[in-house]
Amino acid sequence: MIAGVGVDLCNIARMEKAVKGEHFVRRIFRPEEIAYADAKGNDHARAASFAAAFAAREAFSKASGISMYHLTFSSRIRLDRDEGQVPRLVVPPELDDGFTWGFKRAWVSLSHDGDYAVAVVIIEATS
Repeated sequence: MIAGVGVDLCNIARMEKAVKGEHFVRRIFRPEEIAYADAKGNDHARAASFAAAFAAREAFSKASGISMYHLTFSSRIRLDRDEGQVPRLVVPPELDDGFTWGFKRAWVSLSHDGDYAVAVVIIEATS
């Protein structure tokens, strides 16, 4: 059963300016997300990766009803990728133990083209 849906759009040029400051990068993103973005090479591709990760947080916030403050600064939700590079959201147990125990699952889809990155999150109640 679908428990929530969220979508967010992030301007890549705006993120490109924001991520020039390493303080911002380290404050908002997890080491895994930073490493993934840094591996992209050029500044625009790096910013597109960060924009997609940020949009995923915003979309998750909208789908779950959990504030962006808690997602970004407190519990530190993160965007990760499996071996096939498929994105997934990792939700810490202190944020919502339903994800830890398997009662909930977050599905995420990311895309970026031109000036924007978009993320859609669907939260599924599994039991």
